Amino acid sequence: MPRGYSHIVIGAGAIGAATAYWLAARGAERVLVLEQFDLNNTLGSSGDHSRIIRHAYHSTAYTKLTHAMFETWQQIEAESGLKLVTTTGGLDLAAPGKGAEELAGYQAAMDAVGIPYEKLAAEQIREAWPQWRIGDDVTGMFQADGGLLDIRRSVSAHTSLALARGVEFLPRTKVDSVSLGEGTVEVATSAGRFSADHLVVAAASWLGELMPDLGLDFRLTLSQEQVSYFASRRLAEFTPEKFPIWVYHDAQVLYGFPVYGEAGVKLARDMRGRFIASEDRVFEGDDTEAAILRAFLERHLPEAAGPALANKTCIYDMAPDRDFVLDTLPDHPNVAVFNGAGHAGKFASLIGQIMADLMLSGSTGHDIKPFSLLRPAITDPDFVPVFRLS
Repeated sequence: MPRGYSHIVIGAGAIGAATAYWLAARGAERVLVLEQFDLNNTLGSSGDHSRIIRHAYHSTAYTKLTHAMFETWQQIEAESGLKLVTTTGGLDLAAPGKGAEELAGYQAAMDAVGIPYEKLAAEQIREAWPQWRIGDDVTGMFQADGGLLDIRRSVSAHTSLALARGVEFLPRTKVDSVSLGEGTVEVATSAGRFSADHLVVAAASWLGELMPDLGLDFRLTLSQEQVSYFASRRLAEFTPEKFPIWVYHDAQVLYGFPVYGEAGVKLARDMRGRFIASEDRVFEGDDTEAAILRAFLERHLPEAAGPALANKTCIYDMAPDRDFVLDTLPDHPNVAVFNGAGHAGKFASLIGQIMADLMLSGSTGHDIKPFSLLRPAITDPDFVPVFRLS
């Protein structure tokens, strides 16, 4: 017979672990989390050291949430005693044309909610951070609150705090199917069958395997992404005290970090577009992508352009508009689904809090309408995908 719980969470990555914690913190009992791999594994999208955290975003759908996002991390830091957010400031640089247009969109989204920032000319960027080699036509923006989130440590913190509050975790337990009833769910797994009153699906890039059972049929696109760390004789010039997180907007978008977690400068292309099927994912990076990233360093951050130290991969799993999916199923309000579109890590604790709100009270005080399952990108089969924004 299935064993009964109040809430089942599928996935123990950044979102699932946060949801488990916030459910327990808000008073839920008999919470079960199912994870197909080990706890705190490096096989999903939250296994590396760092993710950018920032107010700077292209849309008010996100800038309306960023103040609460920072506040939730402060709460987790206070309860766990762990430092999760390192403030470095955030620098956006833009080449003329598309890059400058994107940066103007970021500024408009921050203006709309009153987030302060500083506009910079190329000369000011070079003066503040002489590590950069940029042309005079490059413009910039600095937002003082930006920094990095220790994503792997955040998963560990949420998991540990949830365990301490009585949440049950079952690692190495793969979900085979989900059955939805009237106010109940049943989950079939490699460890048996489990029933619950509520279900949260935070399966990341494995969501596609469960979509038919959930009655979802929107296009979920997977892109195999890579970050690389580079050794350098000048690493001391790229510590968090001396160098901010950054995003470079041009024909392609690249982003990077000061030295953290590994003894190297980390960077990546955003949305490189190596589209794959779920079964084709790989967990090791490649030298070809590392060479592309090193070439960027040679042009713009030459003192960081040493040998590749480490290559790491993750998967972007995206709805056609590359916005979050954060909603309950229209016909099953006791079932919540989240899809992060490759940029959810920084919001993980807040998203977990929102998911807990939806499951415990049926609503949230945050504006999540842009992430509805009823928006055109989800319901219209002719919606043209837009994957650039992040």
